[in-house]
Amino acid sequence: MQDVADRANVSKTAVSLAFNNSSRLAEATVKNILEAAAELGYSGDPAARMLRTRRTDSLGLLLPQQLDKVLENPYYTQFLQGIGQTCQREGFTLLLAPPLRGSMLKTIPYAAVDGFIVSGLEHDRGEVNALRQRGIPFVLVDSELHDDVPSVEIDDSEGMEELLGHLLNLGHRRIAIVAIETGTEGGYRNWRGPVLRRMQGAIAALASRGLTPESDGITVLEVPCTRAGGAAAFHQLWAQAERPTAIVAFSDIIALGVLDAARDADVAVPQEVSVTGFDDLAEASWSAPSLTTIRQPIETKGRLAAEYLVESIAAASAVRDHHQRLHTVLLVRDSTGPALEL
Repeated sequence: MQDVADRANVSKTAVSLAFNNSSRLAEATVKNILEAAAELGYSGDPAARMLRTRRTDSLGLLLPQQLDKVLENPYYTQFLQGIGQTCQREGFTLLLAPPLRGSMLKTIPYAAVDGFIVSGLEHDRGEVNALRQRGIPFVLVDSELHDDVPSVEIDDSEGMEELLGHLLNLGHRRIAIVAIETGTEGGYRNWRGPVLRRMQGAIAALASRGLTPESDGITVLEVPCTRAGGAAAFHQLWAQAERPTAIVAFSDIIALGVLDAARDADVAVPQEVSVTGFDDLAEASWSAPSLTTIRQPIETKGRLAAEYLVESIAAASAVRDHHQRLHTVLLVRDSTGPALEL
């Protein structure tokens, strides 16, 4: 910095202002300093700036899976597009923060960010408590509603109830519910967050026809939220003596894996089995057959979460009144049809 000051014949303070608060200098002075810096190959030290300002101008996205799994799911592509719109407008960069050595808790202290978007974690998880203790602004996405933390979610229960109701109206009574793997023991009663809410919607739809998840013909299983997980679910279900006439996947990526496996096994969809998803990824509309699914506003969810986080960072505390529950829409396409007659 002193070398630049000498070359431009200005003070060291002026050089600092040129890089950090140029509005306090005359335009000609700033131009002179930047030209001198370019000649010497000088650029400000970002680590030093962060220490001085205690700001990184970066948002963190705390992820529940490793990056290879996250990037395999097009859901996150759309989610990141929404976050990116806010980052570009507000002048922030984005840091993806997957689990460190298998632990999301270990990620938090090493991520140089001004705040976190926390995706898909329950409110009382250790990661959320750690963020509270460290005083780091954060926004919950697809978690649980609490007054003191900004949040963005969708009406999972309403969407799943409408989707399963569609299948029941088509006469389906042998239904396999393929949920996103939770890692919890004790079955669906111990699930949390969006997976539980979607299951609650399914239970409500079944109850309208006098059915429960324990009724004959109803199967519930968990698989990884991947295309391979969907394929594995299909093979497991199709190996049963009593095959389902409908497979309800809790995400499009799982449903697309089901369609892949059905196609490989020469099983006609929807003639032999109906298949549904949840998300409305881009591929859902041009898969073969096109996928009946629930559309959720993924991009909007990311954009709003980033906006709420930027406001919390500016206020140096959580903006408590920011809670948004977004609605879903049932899209009936070619992958569902009347139940196969026995």
